[in-house]
Amino acid sequence: MSQSSLQRNTLIGFAASVLLAALKLLAGVFGKSTALVADSIESLADSAGSLLVWQALKVAARPADEKHPWGYGKAEAVAALLTGSLLVVAAILMTVQSIHEILIPHQPPAAWTLLLLVLVTIVKELLFRFMIHTAAAEASAAATADAWHQRSDAITSAAAFIGVSVAVWGPELCGLPALVFADEAAAILASGVILLTAWKLAGPALAELLDADAPGLAQSLRTNAAQIPHVRCIEKVRVRKSGGGWLAELHIQVDPDMPIRQAHAVGGQVRSHLRNSCKGIHDVLIHVEPYDESNSELES
Repeated sequence: MSQSSLQRNTLIGFAASVLLAALKLLAGVFGKSTALVADSIESLADSAGSLLVWQALKVAARPADEKHPWGYGKAEAVAALLTGSLLVVAAILMTVQSIHEILIPHQPPAAWTLLLLVLVTIVKELLFRFMIHTAAAEASAAATADAWHQRSDAITSAAAFIGVSVAVWGPELCGLPALVFADEAAAILASGVILLTAWKLAGPALAELLDADAPGLAQSLRTNAAQIPHVRCIEKVRVRKSGGGWLAELHIQVDPDMPIRQAHAVGGQVRSHLRNSCKGIHDVLIHVEPYDESNSELES
């Protein structure tokens, strides 16, 4: 797995979203289905999100430079946050359109639109499973967001299928003319699911951008650093996520009488050990300080 694999999958998702959005829009207009039109809006948001992710993955792959010494990894979190925002916009547009259609008397949608909805649901779910595997392997927030975009589209298409089915056959079978609005009701329900998906994406991305701590990882680093000979105390451990990995900073204490050269070597051993033993650590900054008896409670 690599950044190139993520970028390739993103482009596949983009092409599929554009094609399916066009098909759903045409079917929604000619088949008189509000749910399909609303679903096409969500697919267009998918397409825009895929472009954002593709660009973010290209930026995140750049090496650190003088202006960005920590690298460009957080570009992925920015893309994930923007993708979540696009989902919110899509959900709002779907809800507004559906309410508008409910207020206007209309005929039920054409039954043939159900075939397209089945196809879209299957394709989008398969895309999700294909993309989430690579995204998880690379721990990429942006690629994960893009994969969940595909899942949200599968959900809205499935909801549209149920709504259209009820709207087509419900009024006649149940004798309830109001069931013709099941098409719009399904679109509103799908909007709620999309909002939940948006929060699931935006929450972790926002946490990454705000450098939220990871207590479990910090404790693992502390435990592993304490295994290195001559480390008397681990005073401070800080971690922050950047793209598909973590950046760590540790303050270790050694014997105050230790020569500077040896203390520096101990710091190097800690850094090397942590990068090899702790999965996902991209870089470690080690501060070596003289041991202070007052910090004895911090010893590991």
